[in-house]
Amino acid sequence: MSKAQLLAVLACLGLAVLAAAQTTEPAKQPSPLKVSSRVAQGYRIHTVDPIYPAVARNAGIYGDVVLHATIDTKGKIVSIRPVQGDLILVRAATDAVQQWRYKPFVFNGQPVEVETTITVQFRRR
Repeated sequence: MSKAQLLAVLACLGLAVLAAAQTTEPAKQPSPLKVSSRVAQGYRIHTVDPIYPAVARNAGIYGDVVLHATIDTKGKIVSIRPVQGDLILVRAATDAVQQWRYKPFVFNGQPVEVETTITVQFRRR
């Protein structure tokens, strides 16, 4: 192999290594928009009331459960995280809210994922 051929092979090898080292980053998904609970409430189209746990009712446990929710581009809740509330009530609130549906939120003409807080009230009757 001549010196010129060896240099050409090394150059090609170097280019191949550089090309392999370059990674293309996947397109970043935009982070969810944050919307107030009042705005989100206006987009809600289907609500399921929570079932008040008998254990909580008998023990006199009541109050608000605050949940942090992410709503996808189709209006479905895709994640829920409790922020505040009695653990017995959190489960009941989460089970109900998971079934809620919203009109899609639109920003710049495109449906977007949003984050909001949801408050579920458990009251003595």
